[in-house]
Amino acid sequence: MTATDRKNSSAVAAADGVLDRALDDRARRVAPASIAAVCERGQVQGVRTFGHPRGDAAVTTRDTVFRIASMSKSFLAATVLALRDRGALDLHAPITEYVPQVVARHRGRAAVLTGDLLLSNRSGLGEDNAWVDRHLGASREEIAVLFAEGVLLAAAPGTLYQYSNLGQSLLGRAVESVTGRPVENVIRETLLEPLGLRRTAHGARGYAADELASGFRTFDDGASFASEPFVGSGALGCIGSMFSTVDDIATWMWFLGSAFTDEPLAPDVLAAASRIEMQQPRTPIPVPSGMFDGRDVAAAGYGYGLFVEEDRRFGRVVQHSGGLPGFSAHMRWHAATGIGVVAFGNSDEFGARRVAGAALHDVLERLDAPSAVVHPWPETVAAAQAIDTAVRRSVSAAEYPFLAEHVLEDVPAAVRDARLSAQLQEIGGLRDEQPPFAQRIVAAATEAEVRWRLAGERADLRIEVRLVGTAEPLVQSVSTAVVAPGESRTAEEPPSAADHHRVVLPRP
Repeated sequence: MTATDRKNSSAVAAADGVLDRALDDRARRVAPASIAAVCERGQVQGVRTFGHPRGDAAVTTRDTVFRIASMSKSFLAATVLALRDRGALDLHAPITEYVPQVVARHRGRAAVLTGDLLLSNRSGLGEDNAWVDRHLGASREEIAVLFAEGVLLAAAPGTLYQYSNLGQSLLGRAVESVTGRPVENVIRETLLEPLGLRRTAHGARGYAADELASGFRTFDDGASFASEPFVGSGALGCIGSMFSTVDDIATWMWFLGSAFTDEPLAPDVLAAASRIEMQQPRTPIPVPSGMFDGRDVAAAGYGYGLFVEEDRRFGRVVQHSGGLPGFSAHMRWHAATGIGVVAFGNSDEFGARRVAGAALHDVLERLDAPSAVVHPWPETVAAAQAIDTAVRRSVSAAEYPFLAEHVLEDVPAAVRDARLSAQLQEIGGLRDEQPPFAQRIVAAATEAEVRWRLAGERADLRIEVRLVGTAEPLVQSVSTAVVAPGESRTAEEPPSAADHHRVVLPRP
């Protein structure tokens, strides 16, 4: 952990105010009990609790168990990928290889559904939240008959995002087909036990009555509450029947999020590459969208059991909500820092996504968090420093090192030299004294490119190089532009999350 990381960790621990603001009057009014926690790399750094989880005198604590509903899908997806990695499941095979009785039709014709399509919510099966909520306890026999009679697709397979609980439940049946055991047992043995998630389970059985939050509903904005019994858990339970605590979900978020680091947790449980697959948007979702609560989202999609957002300022955020009659839950984490937020409430009006979204955004703003951490190739840095030296010494572009052959064919050296000369005149010439190269880097969108500044008398010169990843990487493009002092972009260029990447140079 760097000094900056340690500073950020302390800042997160001290950022209790964000939880007070997120768990606001509206959230507290519409749920008898709630909890919100800020986490960093699997550790809860701050927590706020409110209310009475069973409507009696007992108060909500950090250990209170809430139903997490559709957050269960991330556990199902991870288990499916673990079986895929062992060669037991083929995500691109027709689902009928594992669940033969499935019949699907689109516009009167038979349709082929695969595990990949089902897990990423682009199978063509329509959105079914309202229907599934009250059928969660349906038996395997009932759901098998439903599929055998034939299901109608609301879009052609592979063409449209639609959130299908029924579709994802077929992966649960596939798990049972290849293992011969209930999917809930497979999830427990594959993930929960190895990761030490002892407070996470499918169903309320096994918890003491005083550990559980009961479910409630309100139809008058929190003026009164009606008790809501737990919805049953049957054939569809694998997509929404789980219960958990904020600490267990903090551990789960970091298990998934650590896949993006050089030291991913528990690679024997699920390969980092497979966890990254879960967090890659496969099915695009139009934005703006109500499911993202008005945040500044540039793009979004559904991965495997998880939603993925690209925030215009903070980059990748991974998340999933859970909602059932009586409960609202949400988890979300920032890929670049491992900072996340969990929120639970025991009313479906609670709005856990809004609460967690506000808290995470507030924390990231307070920390001025990077949108990503980029480690440029040593070759990228070497080429950039060499061209930086060439520009400062007024060397012609014809003599720039590391250039691929096409660079001077695309734009001849004489043209490049003339353009650079005009830019240097515009900025009043370069200053003799320049900060060290590392301090002048302004962005690196990927490991193969870097942007940096040279200070001029009236403005700055920005230089960018991009390499091609051949065995011996070469510069495939080099460009220069005039920018205002201290700026990284011209007035015509739109802002980008890449402006806030943390660039980590290789050690000498």
